[in-house]
Amino acid sequence: METVIINTPLGFAEICGDQNGISKIHVMNEEIEISSKTPKALKEAVTQLQEYFEGKRTDFSFKLNPSGTDFQQKVWQELLNIPFGKTCSYLDLSKKLGDVKAIRAVASANGKNPLWIVVPCHRVIGSDGSLTGYAGGLWRKKWLLEHENPVKQESLF
Repeated sequence: METVIINTPLGFAEICGDQNGISKIHVMNEEIEISSKTPKALKEAVTQLQEYFEGKRTDFSFKLNPSGTDFQQKVWQELLNIPFGKTCSYLDLSKKLGDVKAIRAVASANGKNPLWIVVPCHRVIGSDGSLTGYAGGLWRKKWLLEHENPVKQESLF
C-alpha cells in the first residue's frame, strides 16, 4: 500500500492505494508534511483531486478499491449516482437501496465512506435540507456543497 499527503483548501488529505486502485482518501485535522514524491499508482488520483478543487473536474475516473462490508459497498455505489451539484436525503438514499427502514444503517455506512469527496457522501443531507452528520466536519460539508453549486441567485434590482 502506497501513501501520499497533499494539501487541499480543506486541509491535508491522505491518499492510499496501489495498482488495484485507491482504497482510502481522508482529510486530516492536523498539519502534516506534504509528500515530496507521488507514487505512480496514486498520481492520477492526486491530479484529479487537484482539478476538482480548481473547479476543473466534476467527476473522477481513477480506479477505486475501498474496503467494506457488502452493505457498505452497496451504499457507496449508490452515492456515486448522486450528480455533481445535487444532493439527496438519507431517506431518499434508503429508498433507492430498497429499504426505507434501513435509514440508520445507510447513514452509518455513509459515515464510514473511506473515499472522501470521490464517493460523494457530502451530498447526502437531512430530509429537511439540513447539513447533518459529516465525518470531516460540517464546515467542510458546507464548503464542498458550495464549491459544487457555485451559482448564486442574482438580484433583479
